Amino acid sequence: MSSRVTLPELGRMKRAGQRIVSVTAYDYSMARLFDQAGVDILLVGDSLGMVIQGQENTLPVTLDQMIYHAAAVTRGAQHALVTCDLPFGACHGAGERVMDAAVRVLKESGCQAVKLEGGVRMAETIRYLTERHLPVMAHVGLTPQSVHVFGGFKVQGRGEEQAARVLEDAEAVAEAGAFAVILEGIPATLASEVTARLAIPTIGIGAGAGCDGQVLVSYDLLGLFEGIQPRFVKRYLEGGEAIREAVGRFAREVREGTFPGPEHGFDP
Repeated sequence: MSSRVTLPELGRMKRAGQRIVSVTAYDYSMARLFDQAGVDILLVGDSLGMVIQGQENTLPVTLDQMIYHAAAVTRGAQHALVTCDLPFGACHGAGERVMDAAVRVLKESGCQAVKLEGGVRMAETIRYLTERHLPVMAHVGLTPQSVHVFGGFKVQGRGEEQAARVLEDAEAVAEAGAFAVILEGIPATLASEVTARLAIPTIGIGAGAGCDGQVLVSYDLLGLFEGIQPRFVKRYLEGGEAIREAVGRFAREVREGTFPGPEHGFDP
């Protein structure tokens, strides 16, 4: 495996038309497997609130929790660039306050970048961070931390007015210095237009095939999360079913007395 993916390399990938691969990761063991599979960006998403903690949305996740998971993921990644979400609350307020949170993430977890949700309203914060050499990935369109404002996890950018707002958001974060931007839950035609206009890479999730790369929540990709199942998710494995079957076999063998066998013990 080559050395770690860098921010300039992501820019070169966009210019060369080379698609960028990203998945979410929350722990060392999974991060190691995803890294060995050749993923370019491991995103430590606050989606862990839903798929790890069982919350209804991402809002309860704390900064300390994000740092804990980001540190585990970073230890498992040798190749992929590791980016960590700044959770709800940590990315609000004056630039200096947000910088304090971002610095904690980078110093305590060892990851390479942070991600902030929001477009125009977050542009000055992104500028504040990037001018101080803190790498920032942006996130526009359906931003999960705004779930209550949107009235649920709803597609954004439909209609001329909403589309213009998403485009304005994307251009604002790019101009502010973000090295890449997540486009979530927007029409494919709009995502293609945004991608064509921006010099920085776009990473789509529920935004069609016209983005510079794609990201999925790993628990969706692997069939491990059985809560919300968005239309844009492709399940590459029925992991939940496989795990239930494996643990069920273990339970049966324990109850039948066939595990452990002689080969699983130690000689005197």
